[in-house]
Amino acid sequence: MASIAHSVSYTASVPPDALEPPQAGRSLISRTALALLFFRLGLIGFGGGMAVVALIELEIVQRRALMDSEEFLHGVALGQLMGPLAVNTAMFVGSRLYGFRSGLICAGAFLAPSVVIVILLSWLYFTYHSIPALQSALAGVAPVVIALIVSAAWSMGRKAVRSWPAIVLVVVAASLAALKVNSLYLIAAGAIVGAWLGDRRLSGRPTDLPVAPSPPSEPPASTGSLGVFTGMSLTSAASAVAVAPSLSLLTWTFLKTGVVFVGGGFVLVPILHHSLVLSLGWLTEREFLDGVAISNLTPGPIAVLATFTGYRVHGIVGALAATLALFAPAVILMSILSRFYAYLKDVHFVRDLLAGLSPAVVGLVLGAALLLAPGALIGPAAWGMCALALALLLRWRWHPGFVLALGALAGIAGVVR
Repeated sequence: MASIAHSVSYTASVPPDALEPPQAGRSLISRTALALLFFRLGLIGFGGGMAVVALIELEIVQRRALMDSEEFLHGVALGQLMGPLAVNTAMFVGSRLYGFRSGLICAGAFLAPSVVIVILLSWLYFTYHSIPALQSALAGVAPVVIALIVSAAWSMGRKAVRSWPAIVLVVVAASLAALKVNSLYLIAAGAIVGAWLGDRRLSGRPTDLPVAPSPPSEPPASTGSLGVFTGMSLTSAASAVAVAPSLSLLTWTFLKTGVVFVGGGFVLVPILHHSLVLSLGWLTEREFLDGVAISNLTPGPIAVLATFTGYRVHGIVGALAATLALFAPAVILMSILSRFYAYLKDVHFVRDLLAGLSPAVVGLVLGAALLLAPGALIGPAAWGMCALALALLLRWRWHPGFVLALGALAGIAGVVR
């Protein structure tokens, strides 16, 4: 009786979303450790959405077994619907493991390093009219990013692609992604193929065997590419913003932009250019281009261009307000999808749809590597660096942070140009 009373007392003192541990068979990790993990990933998350997804998959699925590969791929697919893919993936993982609050903390922890770095670089830019050039380091990191993406595609594919129809779907999705077809169309096509062929045919299971039920799980209670930067300068200290907006107008502008933030980070560039430069006049052409370059110099999503703009018009407060407003719609949508994922994933029709999404996402990841490779693999040294990084990641299981550091050192030393 005493032990029962102690258990009841303990249960009453713990927040509801902390009571649900990760599903059976998964490694345990505290919510604090999970947030710190995403903070570390945010520090090394260079290379855009798919490259960062590769880092997250390595840590969450392979190293710690916190989530199975199928569920992770579903989260990546859902993360393509609106907003930045990497932040959405962090939100999905945190929410699925420990509830909405943890999802929000993981997304914020991942994004924090990029926001802080952009604020610092924005201060340097607008105060001293120049920032350090990192072209050499980025030249060495670029081949490693390609290797990261390829290794992620291999890791995901060997678990999710087990039939000839799935292989064909991967090849088609990769080819179309390399041709810059909108990722939303490919995700939708994968879902349609899944509904047509069904889970069993795509997964390679014999049709006369029943589908193994997933472990019971109740929902919790609660691309970018590398920019080349050669140095920037302001033509005049008096290059002022044409219109000084109110903080509420700044927030509302980026909130509206967040609602149409669909299809990846670089989709934002023409949208924000039209809004911030042509319509509102908050940035000059030179400032906008330099803001894009600064966003590419940081880990995390190019969407932190909002941070740069917010700092330009309202300082640190504006930077934070613009960033939060831009990401808010995607965070809300992802929290809803994560909340109902556990209810829907075992519905037969939904399983068919998700079975088509998994190989489509693998194709998208591989397509991102094909799309970025021409700009990153220039010359024999870059190809050699990519091959070495791929071997270190797949054969010797090096941590991606060390491999990225090795690439940066190779670029600084002039080995990779």
